[in-house]
Order: sequence, then structure tokens, then C-alpha cells
Amino acid sequence: MDYEIVIGLEVHTHMKTNSKMFCSCSTEFGAEQNTQTCPICLGMPGVLPVINEKAVELAVRCAIGLACKKIEGRNVFSRKHYYYPDLPKNFQITQYDLPLGEHGELKISENKTVKIKRVHMEEDAGKLVHSGDGIEGSTYSLVDLNRTGTPLLEIVTEPDIFSPEEAYLYLMTLKKVLEYLDISDCDMEKGNLRCDANISIRKKGEPLGVKAELKNMNSFKAVQVALDYEAKRQEEILNEGKKIAQETRLWDEKIGKTISMRSKEEAHDYRYFPEPDLAPVEISKEFIAEILKTMPELPEVRKKRFIEAYGLPEYDAGVLTSERGFADYFEVCAKMCDSPKSAGNWIMTGLLGLLNQKNMLIAESKVTPEKLAEMIKLIDNKTISGKMAKEIFSEMFVTGKTAKEIISSKGMTQITDESEIEKIVLQAINDNPKAIADFRSGNQNAVTFLAGQVMRITKGKANPQTVNKIIKEKMK
Repeated sequence: MDYEIVIGLEVHTHMKTNSKMFCSCSTEFGAEQNTQTCPICLGMPGVLPVINEKAVELAVRCAIGLACKKIEGRNVFSRKHYYYPDLPKNFQITQYDLPLGEHGELKISENKTVKIKRVHMEEDAGKLVHSGDGIEGSTYSLVDLNRTGTPLLEIVTEPDIFSPEEAYLYLMTLKKVLEYLDISDCDMEKGNLRCDANISIRKKGEPLGVKAELKNMNSFKAVQVALDYEAKRQEEILNEGKKIAQETRLWDEKIGKTISMRSKEEAHDYRYFPEPDLAPVEISKEFIAEILKTMPELPEVRKKRFIEAYGLPEYDAGVLTSERGFADYFEVCAKMCDSPKSAGNWIMTGLLGLLNQKNMLIAESKVTPEKLAEMIKLIDNKTISGKMAKEIFSEMFVTGKTAKEIISSKGMTQITDESEIEKIVLQAINDNPKAIADFRSGNQNAVTFLAGQVMRITKGKANPQTVNKIIKEKMK
């Protein structure tokens, strides 16, 4: 029996603020456990939260970037009650019935736009650190509350995604937008971006089926694989004539299955009510207008501009705008060397490959866009050949030296003087008379052979085009 998969995604991402959502504690990652806390984020009696203005600004920026048709002018926070060891207050401060942004959309391909239901602000919980074997063979969990109170954005889609592949593409596109807007670095390894998925199946044309919520997916690929497994699991249940339970399920990557965790909560289970210690936040039209002035170019717009302004193929423009760091690097380099296609090629085939090998970010590269532009100019003016440039570039990546410094230290300047190359060509011809006979009998490989001899004599410094031209002239 054919079923249609229906998916809705809930993405939580840390906002790039220096302090927490309702107190001045640091949000820096990697500090010693429980050192970035205070009475406010620990939920001590008598303390009062104060909202982080920067978090509100970033949330509005996100709502604009996701084309939300409604940005709420009066923002009210609520308490969401649940009991868990890493939630010291036993409630989370979040937005409920009046989210900051509603009715947005995100284009993920030429033929698909995903509807965004809501964008709202909230605070994060802490983190449980689970042991292996604990005291006397038992297992145990420790609580680190450094993350408690970190500003979060929750971005919720409508049930508007119809395959695990679409879900993966949506997450990749959303990550790119959040990075371009400088809202979050979206580092899943640090827990800065997390995704829960709601999935149900139905016969086409019928109402939505009973959904399961999937948790514990630590990569976008894991989300795709977990959704694929869960869709098949639900299909098997329906084909057996059984009913699907509405529940929360954990993805176990080791065994490749989802496991039942608990029955799915409804809104009334959380006993929402307005947060009494926070006044409503009024977002004025003037505040939104100021943010609009600072909005950066979004990925799809930048990709289109790269194609039009720099004459790049669509594929190249797509790769170079896949991350904001790549795009910024390319623009600086292309403008300085006046050779956009060459700049793009060196970034895609040279720099990104080396960065991936070393698991480095482009911001960590010792080859700055200015240094790469200088090297491309040296290729264009025939100071060095393309082959020499590859050797030079590898050393630039390791040492951070400029191309000119490396050329000077190794005497790598390309020989372009035709009279000098002609002498070396004649030497190669005299040393290899058989090559002349081969050429005159129609063997074109003789030219290649002689060119190789010239490059050997010059240690690769002779201009290859000039070498080939002179060889053909002398062997007529």
C-alpha cells in the first residue's frame, strides 16, 4: 500500500550572544563544569530575570531572514513546566501563544519552499554527562549547568516536508541562512544546533496520521536516516492492521533504530502560564527598521549575484556561497586579482581540499585571500607557471609565507625570455636526434618528449606554451 510521509521539524539553535538569555553569565563554550552560573540561571528564590537585548535583535533578524509575514510587536514570555535533572527551575522560560515570528518560508530548491510555522525565543536547559561504569559497577549521570539559560531560537516548520531527503535539504539550507545572518555558528558537536522531527504517514489525500517525535539525532545525516527508518516502521505497523502510538522516540545510531521513550506530551501537560517576573517586550517598527538596514545578503541572492557579476558557472557559485566564509574569502580575492574564475578554481580545488584534509575552517587558513590573489597575479603575468603555483600554494598553506617569499627563497621564477628558451630547446634537439626523425615521420609525441627534456633542464621553470611553440618551429 502506498503511503505519503509527512514531516515537521523543530530546530533549536544557540544565538551568538556573550551572555545568557536572562542573566549576565558567559555563554563561552568549554569552560569547567558549573562555573558559568549564578543565582538567576540556577533558579534561586527571590531572583529576577532581565532579558538580553542582543538575543531579541538576533531573533528579529531571523524572523526577517525567514520571510515571516508577522513579527509580533508585543512579546510575552511563559513558563513551560517539566521536571528533569538539568532544568534547575523545573520550568523553562519560553514563548507560547505569542511567538516572535509567524508564517515564514524557506526556499530549499527551485521547486520546493518549506512553510515556517513560528520562530520564538527561549532559554536552554543544562547538560547531563553520562558515565560508563560508575561507582561499584553502577552507572551515573552528572549535571553541568553552564548551558542553562543560554539564548535559544526555536524554528518550527509546518508539516510541509514529504521525504527524509527534503528534511536534510531543509536543514542544510536553514544552517546556511543562520550562518549568513550571523545568528549562530550552528556547531552540532557543541550542541549549538539540535533538531527534533515529527513524522507520520498517511494514504494520499487523507488527514494527517498519528505522529511520532524523534530525538537524539546528532547530525543532519542522522536526521535523514532516522526519518527513513521511522517511516518504514510506521508503514509496517499499519500494514499489519495495528495502530501507531503517539509517542516520543529516541534514535539509537548504534543499532540503527528508533526506541520508544515516552508518550508524546500535549501543551496542557506543560501547564503554560505567563512568566510573572518578565514584563512584555515591545518591538517597535523603528527597531525592526534599524535591523533591516544591517541585514546581509542571503545565500541565494549572493549566488545569483556571483553568477551575474563575476561570470561564474552556477555550480561554482553554489559551492562558493555554501558558507558565508567561503563567499567572503572569494570576493576579497576576486577583487584583488581581477580574475574571478581563477580565484574560484583555486579556492574550490586547492584551498577547500586542504582545509578538509586538516579539518580546518577557512578562517583558520594561513593563506589569506590577499596572499592567494597575489599568487594568481604571478601566474597571470607569467612569473610562475601553473605547475609551479601548485608547489608554491602547498607551502603557503603550511607556512603562511607569501608566494613572492617562496619564489625568492627557492629561485622559482618562470623563464619567459624566448631567446633563452630557444637555446635550451636547441640543446634538447641536439641531444635527442631520434625525436626529430620521429616527429617528421608523423609521431606527435616527439614534441611532448622534447618539451619534457626542456622542463627537466630548466627544473620546470620554462614557460610551457613558449617551449611548445619553439619546438614546433625548430622541427619543421
